[in-house]
Amino acid sequence: MTAIDPSLLLSQRQVAQRETGKSSLGKDDFLKILIAQLQHQDPLNPMEDREFISQMANFSSLEQMVNMSNMMSKFIETQTGTSEKLTGTLDALQKLIQQQSTPSLAQYSEWIGKTVTWDEQSGVVRAVVQKGTDIWLELEQGETVLASRVTKVSQ
Repeated sequence: MTAIDPSLLLSQRQVAQRETGKSSLGKDDFLKILIAQLQHQDPLNPMEDREFISQMANFSSLEQMVNMSNMMSKFIETQTGTSEKLTGTLDALQKLIQQQSTPSLAQYSEWIGKTVTWDEQSGVVRAVVQKGTDIWLELEQGETVLASRVTKVSQ
């Protein structure tokens, strides 16, 4: 008995895929169809005015939608560029605000000669020292205290 080659079975057959071009019609395609329809219409039974007007209205709507889509794409592109510029500006503003909100050595220099109170202790400020981001107060007694611990400043 002869064996049947399994590749010849219909279940193994591969169907060739047909390529049809674009998956959507554009305004040029729509206009070509309309012109072909007008050229090949029956002269004894021409297209009714209502049908023609309806198809022209559809064509006009299609053209407006394509134009709107193009304008929206351009708008999105410009907004992306603007967004990047705004992000850079926002970052710069945040850095500036952070610098302004961080107390500086000059602000604490006003405390020199004044009495400061912290943790139920007090002393007269002789000097202000910055160590990294911290501000330290040197007192006349020789002590140092972190400026952020001060609860009261008086004459």
